[in-house]
Amino acid sequence: MIKIIFALFIIVPLLELYVLIQVGAGIGGLSTIILCLLTAGLGGLLIRWQGLRTLVSAQQELLQGGLPAAHILHGIMLAIAGLLLFLPGLITDTLGFLLLVPFLREQIILYAVRDKKVHQPTHHSDVIEAEIIEPKDFHVK
Repeated sequence: MIKIIFALFIIVPLLELYVLIQVGAGIGGLSTIILCLLTAGLGGLLIRWQGLRTLVSAQQELLQGGLPAAHILHGIMLAIAGLLLFLPGLITDTLGFLLLVPFLREQIILYAVRDKKVHQPTHHSDVIEAEIIEPKDFHVK
């Protein structure tokens, strides 16, 4: 796992640099910088909006007695999208924007849960506490 992360720290910046040079050669250096700033700004606004929506939905589910596990996973993915959009570059911006699409996030979550890449707690049977009342304990008035 450490080797993969280390490789990403080397490969991703080199790919970003290559793409930025290619785009800069096509549309100009200043235009490329403005494009990167615009994608980061727009992405920040979208993450804020979707993050607030996810938070409100999770709170509503909690109030209804549910467990907002899906909302938590969406929130984690929005945080990853924010990190990707914060990093300078067009590849990471593209990946960040893809994570902002709710349908794609849902598919990634379903894939992770279906293949058990996300730890799922074991389900316990519902336990109902009860007290046995013997017929002699009943008093009819």
